[in-house]
Amino acid sequence: MKHIICALALVACGITAQAQQKKGKELFKHVVIIGIDGLSVEGLLKADAPVMHKMIAEGAFKKDARTVLPSSSSSNWSAQILGAGPEITGVTSNDWKPDAKHMTPVAVNSVGRSPSIYDIIRQQRPQAEQGVVFHWDDYGRLLQKDMVNHYEYAKTESEAASKFSEYLLAKKPTFALLHLDHVDHAGHEDGHMTPKYLQSIVKADSLIGTVLASIEKAGMKDNTLVMIVADHGGIKKGHGGESDEEINIPVIYYGKGVKKGYKIQQPVYQYDVAATVAFLFNLEVPYSWTSRPVKAAFEG
Repeated sequence: MKHIICALALVACGITAQAQQKKGKELFKHVVIIGIDGLSVEGLLKADAPVMHKMIAEGAFKKDARTVLPSSSSSNWSAQILGAGPEITGVTSNDWKPDAKHMTPVAVNSVGRSPSIYDIIRQQRPQAEQGVVFHWDDYGRLLQKDMVNHYEYAKTESEAASKFSEYLLAKKPTFALLHLDHVDHAGHEDGHMTPKYLQSIVKADSLIGTVLASIEKAGMKDNTLVMIVADHGGIKKGHGGESDEEINIPVIYYGKGVKKGYKIQQPVYQYDVAATVAFLFNLEVPYSWTSRPVKAAFEG
């Protein structure tokens, strides 16, 4: 019976994965995700953010991608890497902890957690370099530390971007994620769309420019896909509800091979991040994922 249970876990996790591997080569050698906590569509478009605005003009943009509910950080950041919403992953709120009793995930890996994009890369590309630098300390609990080569917390947004840039230059990772939390702080403290909130987006834009410069300096520019994502928007001084301001979020796809100045028309969901990364690396994905790759953003 024990062997049967183990076999079922492997199937669910993606060792025996959904037959979605694409013929041919990977589309990019590197994928870099920059997650900006609390970045709203309105805030992005109104703020003086020349770097991101250039990425929109030269890349593909979805201005109203949809969060999962609740529109809280843990449920949405986890959906991005776990390829499904909270009803499947069990990450239903910011109270979620990996060692506490919560709703059982639909599918689990060898340690009882929902299979993540980090799992999939590690299984199918054992030698791939993966790393994450995060500014919100609770972000770290959403992924398995042993699935990545580099796992680092930073106390400030500037420190996070600096450490991430150093990592890119040193390791040229296959898959890397940077999380910035200061925009969400401004939304909670002063309110969304206030001058302080918009100024926090200006700061994020500057930090993104630093990261892009590091990608170029590392010699990765021509074969790297950069994604700008958010976990939720906000209204007044909060989020977690169902208003358009909270559940609609921007997504930017930027790099050689991305359609230039393209406005994505089809629905895009928070959990589509995981399958898009898998698609770009020509990987199979777990059957339990509801995630779909956003193929429309790319040429060919």
